Amino acid sequence: MKPATQTLHSGPVSVIDYRCACGPADRPFPEAHSRHSISYVSKGSFGYRCRGRSFELVSGAVLVGFPGDEYVCTHEHHGGGDECLSFQYEPEVVDEISAKTQWRVGALPPLPQLMVLGEWAQAAADSHSDVGLDELGLMLAGRLARVTVGERNEVHKPSAGDRRRAVEAALWINASARDDIDLAAAAEVAGLSSYHFLRMFSAVVGVTPHQYLVRARVRNAARLLTETDEPITNVALDVGFGDVSNFVRTFGRAAGMSPRAFRRAARSSRNFFQDSPLNRT
Repeated sequence: MKPATQTLHSGPVSVIDYRCACGPADRPFPEAHSRHSISYVSKGSFGYRCRGRSFELVSGAVLVGFPGDEYVCTHEHHGGGDECLSFQYEPEVVDEISAKTQWRVGALPPLPQLMVLGEWAQAAADSHSDVGLDELGLMLAGRLARVTVGERNEVHKPSAGDRRRAVEAALWINASARDDIDLAAAAEVAGLSSYHFLRMFSAVVGVTPHQYLVRARVRNAARLLTETDEPITNVALDVGFGDVSNFVRTFGRAAGMSPRAFRRAARSSRNFFQDSPLNRT
């Protein structure tokens, strides 16, 4: 039985949601990894056999795929299936993040350093975080390198050139906020790889590029809600949110109230100050 898959993001870092309903009665079959990948087990468990080694992966564990490796997944000990969030990396991304030795570990047990990013990514997949899935995929790959190879988590110190590129990128993101842009597009404008652009931009601006994009959209929405009578759906689409329910959730996290409630509060406050005796001559 093949797992149900949904592609959540495509690009140098692709993100796929895997949901497998296999149980002990289902016969396992050999497969092969097509790309470097890190799959976070968000629910359930399954067995994984690769290169003569066997692993039992439970919630919080990660499966690390190497292109060309043949593997078999089993469900001998759990009949409820499993759910994984899989990050798939193009070769150029792998080359710049770390040594290739990290991709040969096969699998890792639930480790706090990786679990927190895995759960963060799951929250982003469920529209409960404004960090991009591709950004979290790069963070996860970088942290995997530190866990497996022992690299130090050095703080990136931006140069004057970095600061200039970050500011120019922020201005471009702000001007393009209503468009469907992602990390790869912003990195291309800055003339950097996605991995180095993410590190540079975050160090200078203090948030990731996708967080800045989402906040620019929220800022623009707040302006439209206070200055126009446009329907909520139109406001969401005008500022760049393709999904109205995602807009309502995101705006609600930022404002502490729904877009409709925010509009009412803004109008009431404006009317209050307009009618105040302090403004009368």
